[in-house]
Amino acid sequence: MNAVSPKMPFLLGCNGRGVQRSSLQQPISLNELPIHEQFRLVKESGVFDYFDRIPLRSNFDDYVRAIEEFSLPVHSASWFYRLGADEGLLIDNLKICKEIGAACHNIMTFTHHQDGHVLTDGEIVDHYLQVYDLGMALGVEPSFELHVNMWTEEFLRVATIAGMVKERGIPFNFTLDYSHVNFKINQPAELALSGVQELVEQGRLILDPFEPGSLCEQWLNMNIVKWTQLRTVAPNQPANLWHRNEDGSFARGIQYPIIKPQTGEWHSPWNAYLLEPSKEAIRKVLRYHITHPESPLKYITTEMINLPDYGLGAKYDLFEQNVAAARFIRAAWDETVALHKAGLLVGSGI
Repeated sequence: MNAVSPKMPFLLGCNGRGVQRSSLQQPISLNELPIHEQFRLVKESGVFDYFDRIPLRSNFDDYVRAIEEFSLPVHSASWFYRLGADEGLLIDNLKICKEIGAACHNIMTFTHHQDGHVLTDGEIVDHYLQVYDLGMALGVEPSFELHVNMWTEEFLRVATIAGMVKERGIPFNFTLDYSHVNFKINQPAELALSGVQELVEQGRLILDPFEPGSLCEQWLNMNIVKWTQLRTVAPNQPANLWHRNEDGSFARGIQYPIIKPQTGEWHSPWNAYLLEPSKEAIRKVLRYHITHPESPLKYITTEMINLPDYGLGAKYDLFEQNVAAARFIRAAWDETVALHKAGLLVGSGI
């Protein structure tokens, strides 16, 4: 077993959807390993502090046994919800989080209500406040995620909603998955879906995390990032050419291997330099955290996963990609600490 590097001031978890030993002979699929095997792989990798996944009621006991056997807790868990349909599910999932020991529930809320209308800012604020009250009563903090197909895909709404929540005297917890920004860079149709194409083209909104004043910096400076996720993507990367949607279109491409695929393992050319925006977003999170004692960051997870818009159908080792992502995070933290000790992180630190 590999030794975990010195303790970091946040918890590093692996998304359970990424625990597959896929290969040329066994491409990434929606069929998952038994819970016991998933926990074993995460534990024996030696690079993770915990397992990130919400149990179902049907496999809850499998989680309890695996947590005990491998001394590998579940500190965080995620799910998606549609208002008008899933309020009961959300309440039960908050209870599951408490029962399994997860102190944070990551929430993805669809843009559209069950009746078809786009959620208003007021509805989202009310939703957040209701979930906050329910969760905190159980000892489970909610965190709302930046994610495609959810209200947060309209990037500018994040600051608006966060501000409205804060005006009520309640902290807004944000899960920053900057892959959902980086993959849209230089993709006009994707930028239009986020309502920012004109702003980006005019230079009034900067997505590239290497540029001063980027959207990544703006969100960090709001001091709302409770959880950040690393899924590497490439700007303007190809769609998932190994999976088609029901309408015949290719699934979106929101996952770019962090380890170079071998021949036949991926559908497109691969270049290491295209990983850098994903890595820089993580570096910025770490720099902000070390220079801001008030930073709420508590969780980082690796998110190389098996779903259609991500890795489904690819033939690289999916779990190996998550291990590599975790090793990058640990190395980036060590580098951040060294820079800070040397006095090289000044001002905002990002």
